[in-house]
Amino acid sequence: MEHCRLTIRLIVLFLTVLMICCSPEQSAPKRLQVSTSILPQKYFLEKLGFGLIDVSVLVPPGTSPHTYEPRPSQMAQLARAQVYFATGIEFEDAWLSRLTSDNPGLLVVHCDSGIPKIPVTGRIEREVLGLPPEKDGHEHIRLDPHVWLSPELVKIQVLTMAKALGSADTARRRQYMENYRMFLKEIDTLQTNIRGILANDSGKTFMVFHPSWGYFAKEFHLNQVAIEVEGKEPSVRELKAILNFARKENINTIFIQPQFSDRSARIIASTLTAKVAVANDLAYDWGNNLLTFAKEVR
Repeated sequence: MEHCRLTIRLIVLFLTVLMICCSPEQSAPKRLQVSTSILPQKYFLEKLGFGLIDVSVLVPPGTSPHTYEPRPSQMAQLARAQVYFATGIEFEDAWLSRLTSDNPGLLVVHCDSGIPKIPVTGRIEREVLGLPPEKDGHEHIRLDPHVWLSPELVKIQVLTMAKALGSADTARRRQYMENYRMFLKEIDTLQTNIRGILANDSGKTFMVFHPSWGYFAKEFHLNQVAIEVEGKEPSVRELKAILNFARKENINTIFIQPQFSDRSARIIASTLTAKVAVANDLAYDWGNNLLTFAKEVR
């Protein structure tokens, strides 16, 4: 009998300890549910919220963020998100209002806030391409949204992100800011490495299909030239003019992006006997991607 009582007491003690360990007060805090537009921003967010947040991305690999339309399943997933980190790209203009109407409690953070945008650079002048002047006599200026390709500008963006994470998850605000400071050191190292790679290339011209590397070019004193003409593939006449321009500038590498057609770029490369290289402005592994691009430019 005494043995049975001891066994019962041990069972009760075990169940009590188990209940305490599994109680809501003792369980780990839930991860913050956040969403963003593109993979590089997922990379930034995971650096800032490592182990503390779950990140979903709207634009899948190989898709242009300029024209993307979210799937119904993604819209349903976003209805459960607590924070959305916007980048400032075109499709957000059309979809952010729908995101917030479907999820009224969603906190929208504009990561490009406080960043002065520059016009899209690298457009070959209309007269070089044999195009007539604009009908109204004024060139239509498009601002470049690709602010995540400049490490210096990313420093501004990740501070905005870290503060927003801390506001949405006050219990772990200190951890987000500590992660931010650690990530800043990584960005400093990246900048030093890229400057070393491009030390002898100041003023160098590189040619891409889509003009997404303007901020990178500005930070590291390069010149970007785009094959794309006013958002479209060049005509045969424009292609000939671009070829002449490329010969004049001694272009020996043509950079293509997975999100766009590479037909024109490969025609130019073949005619020039130039190399074709991928420069994915939307790669997840942001730091290594910029290093790879710098090496290709060199």
